[in-house]
Amino acid sequence: MKGNINLGDKIYKLSSKSAFLSARKSYKQENRKILLNCKVVIKKGIPLSIVVKNASNVKLYKNLNVNCQLDCIPIEAKNKPLDKQTIIKQLSKTASTPYEFKKIDIDLDSNLFLPKLSMLNELRRTALENVENYASTKIYRKPKANLNYHLKTNQSTNSVAKNTSPKISLLLNILNTDFDYSKLDAVHNLYIPLKYFVDKKYKHILKDLTQRFNTYIYLPTIKKINYRNLFYNNVENSIHKYQIRGFVISNIGNIQLLNSLSYDANKSFKIVANYTFNVFNIQTVLELKKLGISRFTISPELDKTGMLSLCNSNYLEKELIVYSRIPLLNMNYCLLGKTDNCYPECKQLCQNNHTYYLKDRLNMNFRILPDNIQTVTTVFNSKITSLSPKDFPIHCARIDILDEDISQINQIIQTVKEGNRLEGKEYTNGNLNRNNL
Repeated sequence: MKGNINLGDKIYKLSSKSAFLSARKSYKQENRKILLNCKVVIKKGIPLSIVVKNASNVKLYKNLNVNCQLDCIPIEAKNKPLDKQTIIKQLSKTASTPYEFKKIDIDLDSNLFLPKLSMLNELRRTALENVENYASTKIYRKPKANLNYHLKTNQSTNSVAKNTSPKISLLLNILNTDFDYSKLDAVHNLYIPLKYFVDKKYKHILKDLTQRFNTYIYLPTIKKINYRNLFYNNVENSIHKYQIRGFVISNIGNIQLLNSLSYDANKSFKIVANYTFNVFNIQTVLELKKLGISRFTISPELDKTGMLSLCNSNYLEKELIVYSRIPLLNMNYCLLGKTDNCYPECKQLCQNNHTYYLKDRLNMNFRILPDNIQTVTTVFNSKITSLSPKDFPIHCARIDILDEDISQINQIIQTVKEGNRLEGKEYTNGNLNRNNL
């Protein structure tokens, strides 16, 4: 590298032949695109499809042969029919990916058009995501240490049969002692936050719930200074006292804590990775599998294409949040107390399940939920995300409950079991149809 550096009134000349050669080699070799060939078929009466093959000398992609098809039938053009130049232009938009199409073959019938031109973009994104997933499955990293967890790994096949109704996982963000939870219908997995296992007043309701349902302890997102003591003093006691099926963990640190628990060696627990793990690709799924995770929750930040990409993998059980006020923010202090300490009156209000909201300038209410055990606050979305599970091959459909009563919960479950979503101005489908052109 050559150049000058100015320090005060002196100028020093910098020169390094080895650094220069290294830099030149890096910009010639690094960040280069992986070349691909593809063939697009747009014909009358058949779905839009693409086949992608390798066009580079990268060994990882040597046997690449990805075939993708979208649920989109070309229609007869009324005005300007689709032309090859337009197709090539849309498929060539690979700037944000590590790939580039070297050759694009097009099998196009005359006088056709697509209901939405954006379907070409979706076809490109889906194909390249599948190419990336293909590459991820070919990569194996040997763990640095042979970690011997007492966690139950799902060794069986994780494929989901078509038209199979997913099992219902129910998260009770708030446990109400006045509710008769025996009236819950069609619940398979029940998630209960750790804070309720700390308070003795919930022991009778927890005893009943853990006997009726596959109950998981839902561990918190934020870990404060007192968390380790809170964890050991209450989780270890809970797995001896109640019938606990497993744990929903929100961060990687909980795995080592779980592994160090003292309990009957014949017991094994299923571990669910919460949506906070932000699983966006197959490589992350493979890493979770190595850690003994049994099921992962798909990130609600993904669009439909990203969700389907994960749903079509068969490495772990998949869970999708189909009803929830998605948490927007977890604060490391209490909004009600305006501090990192709990006041007695504030604690009493929390225990009595009073409802609190933040209101924005558009008069939208954002539900807040204090946790007086760790002095944290969760702020939830003003709208409820509601998705239909019928388009997603998942093992479990997760329903997150805040203020709904038993009757409302059962209605939500029934709607989900029928493969539908709830409609209305208070509901949203989140990022499902987000356009990533």
